[in-house]
Amino acid sequence: MKIGVVGKGGVGKTTLSALLARSLQERGRRVLAVDTDSNPNLGLSLGLDSAQTEALPTVPRSIVVGSRGDLTVAELMADYAAPTPTGVTVMSALRVNEAAAGCTCGGHATVRSLLGEALESETDDTIVDMEAGIEHLSRSGGTLAHADVLVLVMEASLKAVITARRTILLAQELGIDRWIGVGNKISDEQRDLLAELCDGHDVPLDVVVPASDAIVAADRIGRPLYRADAGDVWQAVESLTSRLVHAGQQPALQ
Repeated sequence: MKIGVVGKGGVGKTTLSALLARSLQERGRRVLAVDTDSNPNLGLSLGLDSAQTEALPTVPRSIVVGSRGDLTVAELMADYAAPTPTGVTVMSALRVNEAAAGCTCGGHATVRSLLGEALESETDDTIVDMEAGIEHLSRSGGTLAHADVLVLVMEASLKAVITARRTILLAQELGIDRWIGVGNKISDEQRDLLAELCDGHDVPLDVVVPASDAIVAADRIGRPLYRADAGDVWQAVESLTSRLVHAGQQPALQ
């Protein structure tokens, strides 16, 4: 599967991407997690330390992978992907290292090119932790144009739900016909509010990941979330994983 994790800034896409990647990997699947944030931190959530995360090579903007480009997928992963202690392979597609360096369009084109290629020889699942907002769906061709399914991550706020609704509309224009709505960092008091907001804006709410002090603590020191720390969070993530695996087995809508 090629999975895009999308949503408004601050909803927890990176943490959820890492948990989902680990859940898929623990089911025996080969998982590549692609960080498209210009300030990449996905490596930390997958068990790399800060020095290792900073040392991840960024895929050059000039590279187009596959039969149309400079490298095969295998060569690209050998040169630019890194294993992590969690068993997930991570790749950094974007990074801003200097002021006034220009836009990151080249990096997004590389991600689109990567997702457009047959990755089955190197990975079973590719998870793309997208930058905040919806611009990645409006770029020429759409960064996620080749995604099989989108994970719409939302907090309990109108802005987050509206962003999810806009994402659905853009995804439909790109021909993406599968998405899963996920409420993230949701307290018991917020569940009904989020459900009402989603219902009022025609956005699915399929999985709710509860708020957790353990996640906050793990993010604060930059380490992965252990299963023993937050069983209820992992239970929700496993539900999401099962839905994604099921979605990946269904034929695309015509």
